[in-house]
Amino acid sequence: MTKIFSILLIALLSVSAFGQKRHKRSKQAPKEQTPASAPSPQNVTIVGKRITLPDGRTLEVDEVWQQGDVYWYKRGGVVQSLDQVSKTENIVVAAKTPVESTATKVAAKPVEKATWIYLVDGAHFKVDNVRETDTGTWYNRGSVAAFIDKERIARIEVDAPRSPSSGGRRMADWTSGNSNIDQLIHQNANRVGLDPYLVFLVIEQESHFHVRAMSPKGARGLMQLMPGTARRLGVKRPFDAAENIKGGTQYLKELMDMFRGNVNLVLASYNAGEGAVLKYGRTVPPYRETRDYVNKISKRYGLAAREATEDNEVPRR
Repeated sequence: MTKIFSILLIALLSVSAFGQKRHKRSKQAPKEQTPASAPSPQNVTIVGKRITLPDGRTLEVDEVWQQGDVYWYKRGGVVQSLDQVSKTENIVVAAKTPVESTATKVAAKPVEKATWIYLVDGAHFKVDNVRETDTGTWYNRGSVAAFIDKERIARIEVDAPRSPSSGGRRMADWTSGNSNIDQLIHQNANRVGLDPYLVFLVIEQESHFHVRAMSPKGARGLMQLMPGTARRLGVKRPFDAAENIKGGTQYLKELMDMFRGNVNLVLASYNAGEGAVLKYGRTVPPYRETRDYVNKISKRYGLAAREATEDNEVPRR
């Protein structure tokens, strides 16, 4: 009897110990499994910054930083400021996996195809897509959506597809139609730290790249310098392309410094004079010509300036 009781006791202890072990194992959290497709921080590259504004619009820039309550950003060589920002974030792209073969990568990459809008003055620029209407053409260029009147457009062309492996230097995505003027724009804009594309847009709006253009008010040359402004900037021959562009880009740089990189106010000052902008409390003056001038260039440049409000101020970006 004692032997049978001992055997039963040992059996009960074994069952109890087995149950405790199972209970302990059930309390252990399962190891977290990392999905094979989830990219690790080492597999992404930061290619820029994205700024989200309070109204929901976004702006892609090269750099962004904060000083006090003011946000500063740099894009294409131009530094501008913003008073209100909802958030900033990195723009990242996933790196290619090392197991991908060269043949697969070449086959997967689409051939490049570009659409060009040619203006009546000979200037033309590359866009992502176009939508033609009876009165003109809407186009997208990066994050920019803009409209050009029908009478300003000579034609729209699509380049033949080019193989990505063909090599060679890519064409600039804009040109005045004159290689000498293009070179002067690049040289002078880079010299003073301006975006050459902004200078290109100002000249196209001012003179349509006519070297001997002259306005009824006496503005002369490619960048339509008034005689007094030309003298102050040392421009003795306003119809000389090199002197005119040098003086005009210097004037744009001075306005950039005066208005702390606010491109809308720089454009308004270039059109109506900095005195008018200061007179109206550092806002775009209530002149229809000036507001149209600012809106046209700002939209094409990518600031997406809205139509002037009732108090005639073009919103800052």
